[in-house]
Amino acid sequence: MYQRLAAECGGVQEALTDFARKLILTPSPSLSEAKVAGLVEQKMKKLQYDNAFLDDFGNAVGFILGRGQGPTLLLITHMDTVPLPSGLSSQEPWMAAMNGRLFGPGAADCKGGMAAQVFAGGLLKRSLLPLEGNLVVAATVAEECGRSLGVKGLIEKTLPELGFDPACVVLGEPTNLGLYYGHDGWVAAEITVTGEDLFQVSLVKSTILDDLLGAMGGDSTDERAEELVVREVSGHQTEGPFSAAIEVGRRLRSGEEVADALDQLERQAAQIAELFGGVSVSAQVPHVQQQAFAGSTAVVQKGTPPWYTDPHHPLLKRACHALAAIGNNVHLGKWRLDRQCLGSAGRVLTNQFHLPTIGYGPGREEVAHNEDEFVEIEKIQKALFGTAVIAYDLIGIPVYEKGVG
Repeated sequence: MYQRLAAECGGVQEALTDFARKLILTPSPSLSEAKVAGLVEQKMKKLQYDNAFLDDFGNAVGFILGRGQGPTLLLITHMDTVPLPSGLSSQEPWMAAMNGRLFGPGAADCKGGMAAQVFAGGLLKRSLLPLEGNLVVAATVAEECGRSLGVKGLIEKTLPELGFDPACVVLGEPTNLGLYYGHDGWVAAEITVTGEDLFQVSLVKSTILDDLLGAMGGDSTDERAEELVVREVSGHQTEGPFSAAIEVGRRLRSGEEVADALDQLERQAAQIAELFGGVSVSAQVPHVQQQAFAGSTAVVQKGTPPWYTDPHHPLLKRACHALAAIGNNVHLGKWRLDRQCLGSAGRVLTNQFHLPTIGYGPGREEVAHNEDEFVEIEKIQKALFGTAVIAYDLIGIPVYEKGVG
C-alpha cells in the first residue's frame, strides 16, 4: 500500500529541495520566526492542506483531515535557530547547496526535517489514500531559547479550541533517519557565595570553583557528552555584603529532577563554605522571560529535564515496522546532547502533556548549531517518504490492491 506514496513522492523531489533551501536561507532566530512561518503557511495551502494558519503563538499549523474515527497524529518541528556565527550573515556564500548538501543555520536542526514533514502532509493529501485519523503538522516557535513556548501554546490552546486531541507525536529533529525515543537533560545553575568580607567571599568562591573544575577533570574523555560545564560569573562591588557567583551547567540523567541537581550542588558548595566560615551559599536556576513574535510571553528556566518514551511503546514499534516495510534499515537510539543547551520539545510533550513522542528527521545531531551546519538533500527526500509511511501506518486505513503492497 506504500507504492502509491512512493509514486507521488517521486514527483515532488525538486519542489521539496527548493522549499528546504528557502527555509534555510530565511533567517529565523528564536523569537523572530515570522518570515519562515509565512513560508510554511503558504506551502501548506499550496499543498492543499484542509486548513492552514498561523496561531496566536506564531506557530504555522496545518491539518489533513480523516474520517475522524481514528487518532490524531502530530508532526512537530521548530522554526527557530541559534544565532549566526560571529561575523556571518544570512547571505554568506557558505549558505548554499554543495556536494548534495544544504548549508546554513537550522539546516540540520531542523529545517530539513520541517520541509519533509510539511511535504509528507501534502503527499498523503495527493495520494488520496483514506485516513481514519487526522494529521496535524506544526512548525513551532521559541524552541531554542524559549523552552518550547510555541509547543506549549499549541497543545494547551490552539488544538483544544479546534477540538483536536493528539494521541502521539513525531518530532522532525535531527536523527540521521534513525528513530529516537528521548535524551538526557541539563540544568544551568548559579552558585552564589555571600558574606561581609570580600576576601573571604572570593576565597570560598575560588575554592568551590577549583573543586568543580577538579570534578570535570575526572570525567572520561572517551565520552563526548559534557557532564559538567563551569564558568565564573564576573561582578564588581564596592560595598558589602559582597557576593560572587559561579555558573554550572550539569547533565541530568533519567529520573533525575532539577531540584535534585540543585540540592547536590548546594550541599557540595556548603561543605566547602563550612571549612572557612563567615559566608553563606545558595544554588538556584535563573529564570528569563521570553516573548514570541506573536506577542506571547512566558517565564522559563535555563535548563531541560530528561525525557524518554518506552522503547517498547506501540508508537515506536509501528514506526519501526513501517520503515522496515519500505526497505529502510532502522536504527533506534537517543539524542546524545553532546553539547550543553541542546534539547528538544520532547521534554514538554512527554513530561507535561504525557504524549508518546519519538523523533525522525534527516539531519545529523553532531552538526547542529555549528558554523558549517548542513543537511543532506538525499536524506530530506528519504525523510519525506519515511514520514509519510509512518503517518499512514498510524492513522491510515489499509488499502490492498493488485500490484499495490
